[in-house]
Amino acid sequence: MTTTIPYTPAVEERTSSLPLRLMLAPAGTAPALLDGAWWPRSRDLTAELPALTAVLDPLWGRITHVTVNPTFWPVIPRKVPVDGHVVGVGWFKAEQDPHKLLLLSYTVGRWDLLVIPPETSPATAARLMTEAADPLGTLTASALMNEAEQRRIAEEMELSLVSVWDSEGGHGASLPTSRSPARRSAKCPGGS
Repeated sequence: MTTTIPYTPAVEERTSSLPLRLMLAPAGTAPALLDGAWWPRSRDLTAELPALTAVLDPLWGRITHVTVNPTFWPVIPRKVPVDGHVVGVGWFKAEQDPHKLLLLSYTVGRWDLLVIPPETSPATAARLMTEAADPLGTLTASALMNEAEQRRIAEEMELSLVSVWDSEGGHGASLPTSRSPARRSAKCPGGS
């Protein structure tokens, strides 16, 4: 089921004042599975798409249609007004990777962007953006997200192990007080 959301300029103005978090594959490179990554600030397509199309329209031609998987988008409008035109929005549950945004334009064709969840940490998002924009990349959007999740779990486990080690007298434990230099020298052979 799709829900139509009325256009509210105040929302667009609020989100457009923030810099767009987008990284694209270098122009002129061979097609890969992904053409880059987009890190929206919310899961509101009506608020987020205008800023994205404002950047992409001059680069890729007027974006006329986008599709998403509804898994991570709570409301999917049928149309989103953007900078002088309307972008149609469609959705595919089984046919489209849930972590991907597909964009279509009249002039050039189709692009696929990894959609990084808004709540992702900046370090993880930066790594994902770089990997998705790599023209030699061979991973799907979901594969990149799964890899990032596995990395996050491994880092948390490592921090947990370090914490246990510290609590059991490891790294941060206080060292025993050293003996005075006079006592040590008395035990050394040939000492005075």
